[in-house]
Formats: sequence, structure tokens, C-alpha cells
Amino acid sequence: QVQLVESGGGLVQAGGSLRLSCVASGLTFSSYTMAWFRQPPGKEREFVAAILWSGGSTLYAESVKGRFTISRDNAKNTVLLQMNSLKPEDTAVYYCAATLSRGTNYRTSDAYRKWGQGTQVTVSS
Repeated sequence: QVQLVESGGGLVQAGGSLRLSCVASGLTFSSYTMAWFRQPPGKEREFVAAILWSGGSTLYAESVKGRFTISRDNAKNTVLLQMNSLKPEDTAVYYCAATLSRGTNYRTSDAYRKWGQGTQVTVSS
């Protein structure tokens, strides 16, 4: 049974930092492209960042480029999202997602079949 478990969310002031972790189990982690999505209050889920199964390529939403960094540790079945210079508009529930798909649009939630339960990030102004 595949499980993705996020942690690291919380309340932080604008300009601060948080690091989210997602630990995967029940899958061959190194074969999966991993991603972070988020859902702000009252809005649709949106793409944040992805790191390909090969580990060499990353994708970012324009709104987080230069502030967020996604990375993975295949030995620990973990994907991380380092979030710096946080803004109130980064407030959302953050979800970890995994896919085996190749050559797809990794920025869309439809590409992912495995999801975590989410972790709340709240940035105060």
C-alpha cells in the first residue's frame, strides 16, 4: 500500500522559512516523479514544484521560483520542499504527489495518482 506522509507545516511570519518533508512507502521511490501542490483557502489546487524520477530536472511555478527549492533523497524515500521568503499568499494546504508517468505535463494534478493527506502552511503578515 502506497503512503505519502507530509510534515513540516506550521505558522510562520512573512519573510520566514519552512521545510516540508514527504516520506513515501510502499513504492519504488526512485522510479517516481515527485511533486508538491498546494490549495489556498477557497481556491483550486495548484502546482508548486516537481522533481523528476531521474533527479536531474526540477520544475517550479512562477510564483515560487527563486524562493522554493525541491529536492529528493532516494535513500530515505523522501522529497523536501525548502520554502524561503514566505508570503501571506503562500498560505495553503500543501500536498505531496507521486507519478510513474513519463513525458507528461508534470504541472497538472491529473498526472499524479498518489497523494498525501496534506500539511497546513500559514504565513502571517
